[in-house]
Amino acid sequence: MDCRIYGVTVLLFLLPTLTFSLSQGQINSNSILVALLDSHYTEVAELVEKAMLLQTLENTVMNHNITIFAPRNEALERDLDPDFKRFLLEPRNLQSLQTLLMSHIVPKRITKPKYQPGLSNPGRPTRHKTLAQNQHLSLQTVNSTHWNVDSSRVTHPDSLTRPDGVIHGIDTLLIPRSVQNDFNRRRNLISIAAVKPESAPEVDPRTHRLKKPAPLSPAGSAPALPIYDAMAPGPSLAPAPAPGPGGPHHHFNGEKQVKDFIETLLHYGGYNEMADILVNLTSLATEMGRLVSEGYVLTVLAPNDEAMAKLTTDQLSEPGSPEQIMYYHLIPEYQTEESMYNAVRRFGKVHYDTLRLPHKMTAQEADGSVKFGHGDESAYLFDPDIYKDGRISVQGIDGVLFPPKEDEAGPVTRAQPAKVVVKQRRGKLLETACWMLGSFGQNSRFITKILHRKFQRCKKSTECEGQVT
Repeated sequence: MDCRIYGVTVLLFLLPTLTFSLSQGQINSNSILVALLDSHYTEVAELVEKAMLLQTLENTVMNHNITIFAPRNEALERDLDPDFKRFLLEPRNLQSLQTLLMSHIVPKRITKPKYQPGLSNPGRPTRHKTLAQNQHLSLQTVNSTHWNVDSSRVTHPDSLTRPDGVIHGIDTLLIPRSVQNDFNRRRNLISIAAVKPESAPEVDPRTHRLKKPAPLSPAGSAPALPIYDAMAPGPSLAPAPAPGPGGPHHHFNGEKQVKDFIETLLHYGGYNEMADILVNLTSLATEMGRLVSEGYVLTVLAPNDEAMAKLTTDQLSEPGSPEQIMYYHLIPEYQTEESMYNAVRRFGKVHYDTLRLPHKMTAQEADGSVKFGHGDESAYLFDPDIYKDGRISVQGIDGVLFPPKEDEAGPVTRAQPAKVVVKQRRGKLLETACWMLGSFGQNSRFITKILHRKFQRCKKSTECEGQVT
């Protein structure tokens, strides 16, 4: 009797971990979503997690049976284009990934359709609405054993069945037209943005104007003038704006690209403070958009929220402080995590120009990553390649960086270095020469006195006749 009571007690204790209450909007361990973790569909399960669709699917399972048409792991590894997979996994393309995955899910249970050869059109397709907006799947029976979903073949019908849904294995990934168009548009943008710059015309350093009218630059080439001449007026910044390539008709939509990377920061998570400074506290977003429209490239070192929270009120209260801090985190080059890491591995320490003149950013290799800054006031490359489109590259770092002069907390009294008197080489040579001449003179006088005394003695004695003349 005691054993039965003990067993019931253990079962009641484990019950909350096996079956979750519906009032909390959770699912039980026998759900079709848990079955998706089967070894044949781990790639799809990983994509669902990265697309942040678990909560949406849980809410759907609470109200409907669902049908998931999922390609197996071997099908994804065999047919999925690496560039397309990289496109789906980039944080800025989260919406495209969600649309693609939800277009594989129908909010009702679908079983294998019956093939009736006696009908006039036994293989007539049927349409079913998916969880993706304005997306439908077309099911068509080919024969008594085969049936298709859009352009894919159902190779493993009823692969996994659960009370709240079913999974059918298909041989290829279903790609909606809207996702394919987004991928093509992004690929075309990168291809035109990767044009190598041509040689720049000569610029007058006094007036920051071209000495000769520059020929029209082809679309995608770098601007003729330096990026500092194109920036808005400000402390230690050149006031003259630079014309964009090809005159007033800009080839790049920089405002859209800047908005795109700021939205990516928000979707990625952990960089809300950086996005807030760019949009609300400064006009840097507008200025960056104009620079990109004129053909310039930028690399943004974005401190995460934990690093931004360590900034003091004094560091942000001075007029222009947020702009100056952000300018030091903007590099007028297009750098990725791979290019920066290769540079520091090869050269040890690399100095990058920043938009905060004349300060440079120091980078070096440390612990298998890239370390920016110097001493204790440094930051590591924490989240690489958050955003990169050929014009703007965003690299997440775990600290806020300051130029070397601003790292000092206040005026520090330093001991005056002792004065060291160093004799010049020329004076030493002159001193040595005088000593040698003096010694030679003294020896000459001493020898003359000895000869004079010997001569006097020889004069008085006949022994020295003929010896001294």
